[in-house]
Amino acid sequence: MKKLFLSMLSLVLLVVMTACGSKSESTSGKTEKEAAEKEPITLRVSWWGGQPRHDYTMKVIEMYEKEHPNVKIEAEFANWDDYWKKLAPMAAANQLPDVIQMDLAYLSQYGEKGQLEDLAPYTKNKTIDVSSIDPNNLSGGMIGNKLYGFSLGSNVLSVIANDDLLEQAGVEINDTNWTWDDFEKMAIQVQDKTGKYGTNTMNPPDVFFPYYLRTKGEKFYKKDGTGLAYSDDKLFVEYFERQLRLVNAKTFPTPDEQAQIKGLEDDFIVKGTAAVTWNYSNQYVGFAQLSKSALSLHLPPEQAKEKALFLRPSMFFSVPKSSKHKEEAAKFIDFFTNNVEANKLIKGDRGVPVSSKVADAIKPELSEEAKKVFEYVEQASQHASKADPPDPLGSAEVMKALKDISDQILFKKITPEEGAKKFREQANEILARNK
Repeated sequence: MKKLFLSMLSLVLLVVMTACGSKSESTSGKTEKEAAEKEPITLRVSWWGGQPRHDYTMKVIEMYEKEHPNVKIEAEFANWDDYWKKLAPMAAANQLPDVIQMDLAYLSQYGEKGQLEDLAPYTKNKTIDVSSIDPNNLSGGMIGNKLYGFSLGSNVLSVIANDDLLEQAGVEINDTNWTWDDFEKMAIQVQDKTGKYGTNTMNPPDVFFPYYLRTKGEKFYKKDGTGLAYSDDKLFVEYFERQLRLVNAKTFPTPDEQAQIKGLEDDFIVKGTAAVTWNYSNQYVGFAQLSKSALSLHLPPEQAKEKALFLRPSMFFSVPKSSKHKEEAAKFIDFFTNNVEANKLIKGDRGVPVSSKVADAIKPELSEEAKKVFEYVEQASQHASKADPPDPLGSAEVMKALKDISDQILFKKITPEEGAKKFREQANEILARNK
């Protein structure tokens, strides 16, 4: 009996000691985790923009710091030109900020040089929650299978119309299935009935010619960025012949008239001298607030068949490989993307939020003009396809060549056929450097 009692006592002591050991290990592990979370971190976050953007971004940063007391964020911001001038030497010195506001025009430059971290793993492990984000919203920040830029908001190409001029001209836009020929007829009818321009100049051509190619099932750049993707110059000729017809019909401004537009307040749509303007959807709010006429948003011609529209990232957040706090940088991006209260301050300034949950939640906080932009982007997203990859290295030179040749064609110094040949030669010579 005594032996049995001693055996039972030993067993009880063993269980108690094991339990205590497990509790101690568990507590120790938790303590180590909490200690790591409380480790002081300084995170550098950079962006470009005007004073209103700076003001609300600082408020969002304060919100983040309040939720993460161990994190101190150093804000670095500037206007567009100064921003990139400062970023280049920081990149050369391997001292880029932990979170960089990035533009589509520069994503390839920094990404392909191996300076940016792939953010895809942070979406897969749910550090950045993408459960309410359409994959098309993220594709614009991908180079190959690497997510180098996380989209902060979406814009979509749109036709913004002056409803009063359309009514005077007896024109209705059926934007679900209208064609390029319908667009041309509409523009000419407006000029005939009102003496006003039917449309603006679809400037810059580097935005609108690639869209025209997409409506024809073609792309502008090759996937590897070593040349032009479309092989038939007839598409280039057709695009500019249509514009010449509109210039000749006096329903399309000449390049020198377009050059006089210095800001939103000077735009033809605001002054009531054109029935429609081609712009990205985010421009609608500014136009609508300045215009004396009611304005409306419409899908561009021939978007449906080839799903030519795509959600264009307004800008990105990127994380450099040199960052020592990549995980925390990803957490900040998640907060900026998915926190509803933060986005009530942002109000779509960086594009319509990529999270559908956030977009729906902040709609009641928006002006009527901003609500229309949100609704338009939501409508367009139902017709959109995957965005083209970020522009390759040398794209700035290619676009300058296209703009110069476009002006020469519209000033009738060269023919569309001559322009097509000239542009192909210049563009392929520039892009061949990527081989």
